[in-house]
Amino acid sequence: MVHVDWKPFLVAFATVFVAELGDKTQLAACFIAAEQQRPWMVLLGASLALTVVSAIGVGVGHCLGACLPKEPIRYVAAALFIIMGLLMAVKVI
Repeated sequence: MVHVDWKPFLVAFATVFVAELGDKTQLAACFIAAEQQRPWMVLLGASLALTVVSAIGVGVGHCLGACLPKEPIRYVAAALFIIMGLLMAVKVI
C-alpha cells in the first residue's frame, strides 16, 4: 500500500483558504454573480482563473525551489508577507 503524505495538501489548502477569505477576488466574484444572475458560470470562471493563477504560482515556486537554496527563499517569503501586511495596514489606516 502506498503512503500518501497529506501535509502539503492540507497546509496549502488551509493557507490559501484563509488568505482568500474576504479578499478582492471573492468580492469581485460576489458582485459579478449578483449582477449576472448566473452563479454557476461565475463560479466556473472564477474557479478557472484561480486555478490558472495558482498553477503559475506553483510552477514559479517549484522552479525557484529547484534552482535556489531553500533557506534564503524562506526569509524572502517571510519578509514579503510582512511588507505586504504593513502596506495593507497603512492603506486601511
